[in-house]
Amino acid sequence: MEAVNYDCVLAARLKDWQPDYVGTLVFIRQDDRVLLIRKKRGHGAGKFNGPGGKLERDETPLAGAVRETLEEVRVQVRGIELLGRFKFVDLSAPQWFGYAFLAHGFEGSPEETDEAVPHWFSVHELPFDEMWEDDRIWLPRLLEGERLEGEFLFDDGRLLAHRLSP
Repeated sequence: MEAVNYDCVLAARLKDWQPDYVGTLVFIRQDDRVLLIRKKRGHGAGKFNGPGGKLERDETPLAGAVRETLEEVRVQVRGIELLGRFKFVDLSAPQWFGYAFLAHGFEGSPEETDEAVPHWFSVHELPFDEMWEDDRIWLPRLLEGERLEGEFLFDDGRLLAHRLSP
């Protein structure tokens, strides 16, 4: 049986690629901590990630990021900047284009909602075993303020290949 070159599969899939969904993720950093949520429902339920979700019709990525964070953890982000643009190519699930933001402040106190349970983690001890596989590749760099673009090939939630550039 011949081995599959997933880098070639990713390159082929990216030709004429269009996302089914466009979404946002927000990572609120406070000193050496970052606020993550455990998703209760929807895409990624059960995993830790940043607050976020699908953009609404005619909504900008920034407006969607601010809205989703307020809806999911009841805080208003401040000092927010767009640092990541990612294509999530999947062989057996919907295609996503994601905008990842880093926020340096917020107003309010993070609260559990019907969508998410907020948790603070040290940026040096992130729960990667309970996150998407690709997060360990790009999230530490984003939390340090690095601007990134990437493409990630998945099959049923399993990371097969990726390309990441500053």
